[in-house]
Amino acid sequence: MIIFRYLAKEVLISMAAVTLVLLLIIMSGRFISYLSIAAAGEIPMEAVFYYLLFRMPGFLELILPLGLFLGILLAYGRLYLESEMVVLQATGMSQRRLTMYTLGPAVVTALLVGLMSLYLSPVGANQTEIMLQKQRNVGEFDVITEGRFQTMPRGNRVTYIENLDKTSGTMSGVFISEKVKLDGREQAVMVVAEKGRSYTNPDTGIRYLVLDNGYRYEGNPGEADYRQIAFEEYGIRLPDQQPIQQVNELYSLPSLKLIDGNAAEKAQLHWRLSLPMLTLIVALLAVPLSRTNPRQGRYAKLIPSILLYMVYLMLLTNVRKYIERDGGEVILLWLVHLLFFGLAMGLLNVDGRWKKLLSRRRVDHAA
Repeated sequence: MIIFRYLAKEVLISMAAVTLVLLLIIMSGRFISYLSIAAAGEIPMEAVFYYLLFRMPGFLELILPLGLFLGILLAYGRLYLESEMVVLQATGMSQRRLTMYTLGPAVVTALLVGLMSLYLSPVGANQTEIMLQKQRNVGEFDVITEGRFQTMPRGNRVTYIENLDKTSGTMSGVFISEKVKLDGREQAVMVVAEKGRSYTNPDTGIRYLVLDNGYRYEGNPGEADYRQIAFEEYGIRLPDQQPIQQVNELYSLPSLKLIDGNAAEKAQLHWRLSLPMLTLIVALLAVPLSRTNPRQGRYAKLIPSILLYMVYLMLLTNVRKYIERDGGEVILLWLVHLLFFGLAMGLLNVDGRWKKLLSRRRVDHAA
């Protein structure tokens, strides 16, 4: 039991370190992408954190199997390099027992990956899509900031508000510039008003931006055809809000709804079930691959092992796309797992038989 706790601790520490590094790399790239979208005004800045939070299970369901695989390689590689594994083997640690001990943290990780792939990841993806739908319904004047020129994501409108009372929604010092089609050609339109407010028609539900005491200018710079209109009250119709619809994307559907679905939905369900299986099989692969000669160095088999993992994951991904696109049988996904499970068993048996052969030769030589 002491040896099991020691090995599990080494594996989990290495796995946590690798997972954290990979997660930071992926989250940093996605954070920069969301920041650029927020800077363009398409999403509020405070929503960036929630987008990252909801998408994190989707990242972890793919990072954790790789983190476990590399964690076993690094942890056991260090034990082989520092001859600790030789001492353990001398005290009766067989390849079979080492594999069983490795399955301890592997099963825990597989359960965690299964929780994320079957439940947390679809829920997070669904919440992200709902937030995006709500954001599309937010009017451009609902996210306006006073004292700042803002280019709206929809259209080529530039807006400036000198002062904004968020409690009442009234504005002062309003400037709006946009390109509109008038008399069959595109013209620049500028509106300047002392005050503005939002108004919703109680009968129709149509929203308007009502401006008071201002001017509307129509015409392109450098052309003589220019018009100025003074107004006491001027209304601009705001885009209608769209109802929040149920998200029907495959990756955001609950797992129970995929059971009796079409080929694409079944492929998505079996993909989610494949990730825990992937976690267990790569743990079995990592045990023989981690065996390192001290002369070779700690990272001798790291790159070939990562390439083998990438081949495994790419095969699963391509088979899933084939099933979704061409309606193949989902059994193909499990055949890929069976192939690599057989490879893991082969490596484990070859390694064990090689050790027995060496021990027999030593006994014969001593005799």
